[in-house]
Amino acid sequence: MAEEHITFRGHPRLPNFAVPRHYDIFLKPDLSACLFSGSVTITINVLLPTRFLVLNAADLSIDMASICLTATNITNSISLVSTEVVEDDEILVLQFDSDLPLGQYLLRISFSGTLNDEMRGFYRSKYEYKGEEKNMAVTQFESVDARRCFPCWDEPAFKAKFKITLEVPSELLALSNMPISEEKLNGDLKTVFYDESPLMSTYLVAIVIGHFDYIQGHTPDGVQVRVYTQVGKTDQGKFALDVALKSLNLYKDYFAVPYPLPKLDMVAIPDFADGAMENYGLVTYRELALLFDEQLSSAINRQDVAITVAHELAHQWFGNLVTMEWWTHLWLNEGFASWVSYLAVDAIFPEWKIWTQFLDETSSGMMLDALSESHPIEVEIKHANEVDAIFDSISYEKGASVIRMLHSYLGADSFQKALASYIKKYAYANAKTEDLWAVLEEESGEPVKDLMSSWTKQQGYPVIFVKMNSNKLHVCQEQFLSDGSSPSGTWIVPLTLCCSSYENSKKLILTSKSDELDIDDLIINKKGKQETFWLKLNTNQTGFYRVKYDDELAAGLKYAIQADKLSLMDKIGIIDDANALCVACKGTLSSLLPLLDAYSMESDYTVLKRVISVSLKIANVVDDATPDLSDKIKLFLIKLLESPAEKLGWDVKEGESHLDTMLRAELLMALVRLGNTSTVDEGIRRFYIFFNDRNSSVLPSDIRKAAYVAVMQKCTSSDKWGYESLLKIYREADQSQEKMRVLGSLACSPDKSIVLDALNFLLTDEVRNQDAVYGLNVSNQGRETAWEWFKENWEYISKTWVSTPLLSGFVKSIVSLFASYEKSKEIEEFFANRVKPTFERALKQSLERVNTKAHWIEGVRSDESLAEVVSHLADKA
Repeated sequence: MAEEHITFRGHPRLPNFAVPRHYDIFLKPDLSACLFSGSVTITINVLLPTRFLVLNAADLSIDMASICLTATNITNSISLVSTEVVEDDEILVLQFDSDLPLGQYLLRISFSGTLNDEMRGFYRSKYEYKGEEKNMAVTQFESVDARRCFPCWDEPAFKAKFKITLEVPSELLALSNMPISEEKLNGDLKTVFYDESPLMSTYLVAIVIGHFDYIQGHTPDGVQVRVYTQVGKTDQGKFALDVALKSLNLYKDYFAVPYPLPKLDMVAIPDFADGAMENYGLVTYRELALLFDEQLSSAINRQDVAITVAHELAHQWFGNLVTMEWWTHLWLNEGFASWVSYLAVDAIFPEWKIWTQFLDETSSGMMLDALSESHPIEVEIKHANEVDAIFDSISYEKGASVIRMLHSYLGADSFQKALASYIKKYAYANAKTEDLWAVLEEESGEPVKDLMSSWTKQQGYPVIFVKMNSNKLHVCQEQFLSDGSSPSGTWIVPLTLCCSSYENSKKLILTSKSDELDIDDLIINKKGKQETFWLKLNTNQTGFYRVKYDDELAAGLKYAIQADKLSLMDKIGIIDDANALCVACKGTLSSLLPLLDAYSMESDYTVLKRVISVSLKIANVVDDATPDLSDKIKLFLIKLLESPAEKLGWDVKEGESHLDTMLRAELLMALVRLGNTSTVDEGIRRFYIFFNDRNSSVLPSDIRKAAYVAVMQKCTSSDKWGYESLLKIYREADQSQEKMRVLGSLACSPDKSIVLDALNFLLTDEVRNQDAVYGLNVSNQGRETAWEWFKENWEYISKTWVSTPLLSGFVKSIVSLFASYEKSKEIEEFFANRVKPTFERALKQSLERVNTKAHWIEGVRSDESLAEVVSHLADKA
């Protein structure tokens, strides 16, 4: 390589002395040979004197002789001195004999490549058509994989217009971002021309080629919306189509900008690494995330499809129309799309209480952000290979949660008006986080930038310690970490609180480490009626922080829970905070268990789901920490959940709510996992009936997984009927949700040989690469078996999934099973010379979770009151 090229090595971003304005792309895939060839003509503007053009290319065979640069105002080509592909940086460096004059040029390049099986770039997905296995061609370019399909300036800020032409077998359907403008038949092939796109980033370009059926509808504005499915499955696309049509209409009003393209296609792809991808005008989905079968899918599947569709369509404005300037601002895309999707789903399905369920998102973000190996919402990206690691709960769930906090602080009307101004201002352009804050600040008159910078540029979040002294409330903040440490960190915290009634409420900003608040005006019934007084900080959990109350205030909240004085969101927040504080050894298990007991009369799905989650975590930790108390603690937890489970029963009641249907599934699964004999036996009884008659109504889809896990808990190497029966169901299933239910159950046996069989099955051709991680659902009894299996198969696993985010999923699923410092050290030693940037962050976070659980175990063992509290609760149960 010429010496000058060295300056382009190792840079996070391409030099900006030349920018693309327009791409003319021609692609010809060979679906049998799994190859493709193509050419691209890029209109570029040279903005600064340079002898070099530097663009992205990876995994492509570039025809160096085809490279040609011409100025649009002269006919002669410009002399090319050298070309070089720098593989480590995925760049193509073109050197010319002299500086290029400023102005417009055409760069032409021919290339070829492989339709890979890595679910990124231009890849192949297998499907069945008329009894034969076929390949479809699919693109997945986010984050940095457009360069694997055609040479390009593969960064979000380099927006350009795209004109795409495909040459494909004439019997196939070929889709792209824009509508087809013309088709030309030539024997067995056809050339398909598409309309020119608006300005967009390379990661949003999309192509899908294969056999499909579709259903369609139109918005009131005349936008054509289609759902494409495997042939014969269009009925499963009806629900997603309905949600899409309603969401587009909602977003048009909310953002005060119409959907900018003439059509929107949504396609179910059999092999897909993520849940979905928001390509402009051509949204691609994993089948599980788009298709809904009225007979076979569960209520939670229905809800997941609605949220996923609403999320991807929100991106058409927030991400596609207005795009982040660089991956540092990824959260602008994902956090906002996550938050807005709940806004849409709440409007379409108000009975789902979806904003209360949103607290699952907040809890997920908080769990990850309570690790020292977390990262700020805004992450400096130093190389393209680091980008995928930040597609996590910080960018999505924490991002969405701090937006909800800001929305609550500014007020709904002010926030919506500012957001619409932001979309208009940056339409077809790129924006940074600061650009959004500036618009919100200007529209609202509030100090948005200062407030929000402490949440986006700083890792972590605070726990607010609260105590009462007379009518003064003392608050103090410190960073919350699950390992119990308290590093420095101060946030500007929008505090909300209410006293004994939601009508007695207050909002204020905590800007310092500690403060004393006079709340005399809020206190009612405190003197003389001590039992009726309660105080709740972080009303309805709109803030991204935890709260630790002194004993008196904690007792008041326990009363308020039992007396049903609190909102659903606050009931969830109290138990979630108490559990997190217990894990961090800033609270005790002997105080957490009686608090759980206060929820014994609860019947709401959203609250009980969190109670179940906390209960299962407690059951897991006591197995390791205090096995002698394990049976009594599980007895208490079973009794806590049995009452609402008995009220719902196993059978669906006519006219029951969506939330009750989901609650039944959660309760039965929890009781099975806790080893409740009657629930396990009933699950097995119903499974026998269902297995022999698949049309039987005894095992509807919502409760099927609970029965599957029950079967596997009794499955042994000497009696493998349950395992083999589930495999038969898996092999006969034609629906993704059913296959996932089976995969998620197979490794739930306490028998190590069965666990090994289940894990080995994941690596066979019968399981799609995208689905294998679902099967890593291993109990404590099987974790050593899983770890040995993982080490033995590491070379194969790391090679097969190295190019996908799923490798991080393998690492997290296996490593996070453990709960000892010794195992953490062993795992660290195994990975000492095996770490890659794509999963390094996931590994560090998983090891920290292991150490956190080990620390929690120490805390449980040193809890002197635990045995007495457990005996009291177990006797009461």
